[in-house]
Amino acid sequence: MLKTITPIDNTIYVERKFATPEEIENTLNVSKKVFNDWKTTSIDERKKILSKFVDCFLENNNEIEEELCRQMGRPINQCGGEMNGFEERARYMIEKSEQALARIISKKDYEFDNFIEKDPLGTIFIIAPWNYPYNTSVNSVVPSLLAGNTVILKHSSQTPLCAEQLFKAAKLSGLPEGVFQFLHLDHQSTSKIISDRRVDHVLFTGSVSGGRQVKKAIGERFINAGLELGGKDPAYVRKDCDLQHAIENLADGSFYNSGQSCCGIERIYVDQEVYNDFVEGIKSFTENYILDDPLKPETNLGPVVKISAAHSIREQVREALSQGAKNVVEKNKFKISEDSNCYVSPSVLINVDHNMKFMMEETFGPTVGIMKVKNEDEAAHLMNDSPYGLTACIWTSDKEFAEQFGPRINTGTFFMNRCDYLDPGLAWTGVKNTGTGVTLSVLGFDHVTRAKSYHYRTI
Repeated sequence: MLKTITPIDNTIYVERKFATPEEIENTLNVSKKVFNDWKTTSIDERKKILSKFVDCFLENNNEIEEELCRQMGRPINQCGGEMNGFEERARYMIEKSEQALARIISKKDYEFDNFIEKDPLGTIFIIAPWNYPYNTSVNSVVPSLLAGNTVILKHSSQTPLCAEQLFKAAKLSGLPEGVFQFLHLDHQSTSKIISDRRVDHVLFTGSVSGGRQVKKAIGERFINAGLELGGKDPAYVRKDCDLQHAIENLADGSFYNSGQSCCGIERIYVDQEVYNDFVEGIKSFTENYILDDPLKPETNLGPVVKISAAHSIREQVREALSQGAKNVVEKNKFKISEDSNCYVSPSVLINVDHNMKFMMEETFGPTVGIMKVKNEDEAAHLMNDSPYGLTACIWTSDKEFAEQFGPRINTGTFFMNRCDYLDPGLAWTGVKNTGTGVTLSVLGFDHVTRAKSYHYRTI
């Protein structure tokens, strides 16, 4: 039995039966059965249906936002942001689908008509996480369907209602039965589906260890997997930046969604000339957060997702403190935080270094470490000194410098004066332990299609 414990008060919020072997078998068979019909559906018709899918989903926003809040603890007044993100990404991919999937002409004259088509892969199995349950799933579900694939969605056991809401919208939109399905699954059944010959591609968003399990389950099968994994994203604050702008945005990048974002800011490297002012500024800003019940409209910092996560975050912070780090934030300002609950008070740690797990391993909580740097060379070295490489950012008034600095940083995305944001027109990808593959942008469609060449000669 699937049981979702709400982090608000650690009570059971949702209970669902896991899919039976018979249900799994039927889902896989249906997905393969309807594939050819969906594959041959025109792109115009697919776009029309997917646009209606987005409309139907958004019509139910009030219910969805409360469910989201209760399932994973995000403040209710911030849940609408995910709905906006869902719509922005979905509309963009619908708009760009014809361009992204267009025939590539090699040669066309009186004798030859040679071209490349982008064919759908078949059945795509999507494993979505709880932290941004709609924004992450839309990145995979919408382009997969637009490209002519069928989709089976397995959502996190923390956010099972998200899969159900997406399925409800799909049905209302007129999406043919079987083209989009979902299953509530345990780990064993998930691995079995990944290894099943009827699955043609896997898209996974989650932890590094989870990514390894996906690759293990694929085994010797000749299929690919898109893996969006962990992050430990850095920022470099240069002395010429708009300091207040940097403080406010980096605090938000560190603590929004209680720091539970793969592209959240976890490391900040600050030029020595503005270091003290930056630390004092982010300390003051952080202490003004309201950590409380996320259903209250004034709350802007909610609990982390589960008690085990809270324990892990607190332990990582305690270890850093025992090694000489200092938390500049006064914990007594966040009285709701206790070791027995999911409400973790935000931490801003100084006197940290890369010998600490806190600066090298993903924390995934409302914490950030700040180090003083002498120059851009030291900043670049420290930013790259990580097993992860999702995003990085620089805060400066000198765009020319940023353009020279960006190529030195080994990440999938590089920002100037911004962080923790996905532009749907840019490729979402990473390097090192952050994973493989691309979502979003026109390039995202290349990973849910295969090239098929046609060579026609007239004689």
